Amino acid sequence: MLRLISATLAAVMLTALPAAAQKLSLGEISNYLNTIQSAKSPFTQINADGSISTGTIFLKRPGKARFEYNPPEQALVLAWSGAVYIFDKKVSGQPETYPLNQTPLSIILARNVNLGQAGMVTGHSYDGTATTVTAQDPKRPEYGSIQLKFTGNPVELRQWVIDDGSGSKTTVVLGGLEKTSLSNSVFDVKRVGN
Repeated sequence: MLRLISATLAAVMLTALPAAAQKLSLGEISNYLNTIQSAKSPFTQINADGSISTGTIFLKRPGKARFEYNPPEQALVLAWSGAVYIFDKKVSGQPETYPLNQTPLSIILARNVNLGQAGMVTGHSYDGTATTVTAQDPKRPEYGSIQLKFTGNPVELRQWVIDDGSGSKTTVVLGGLEKTSLSNSVFDVKRVGN
């Protein structure tokens, strides 16, 4: 009889606990990303060679990002006006430049993020703590993919891993994305060095 009472009490207590976090839907994640108009966060970057960099990231949708690296790094990465610019402050001259739409970062910087479009999501899982979504540009899968990790309640982007399509992976772990108002001048390539 004592076992029956204990089992009944355990069942009642389990049903009284708050519901555990669940896998976020692609719609919930798309809606969350679309609410981020401008934000910043400290970040830690794990590079393909295993080295680690830190800094601050600034995002403004659509199409703008700024990665400011802390010393000893002397790099600045800007996404601006449809291109990604990589400045190495140790070397004077023109930055390396790539079209933004040829990088997986373009997926989260799009004017309207829709992870439900055909062929975009190649993975969608939940590990008991975070929902992970792997996405690619369905028109340009050869440019790689981005794996995004989100926690729920409230939904928050925690990290991403960019696979450049050649097997090289870069992980960016966010220190807490804070929505804030940012001027376009923060991202303006013409202002670098001024």
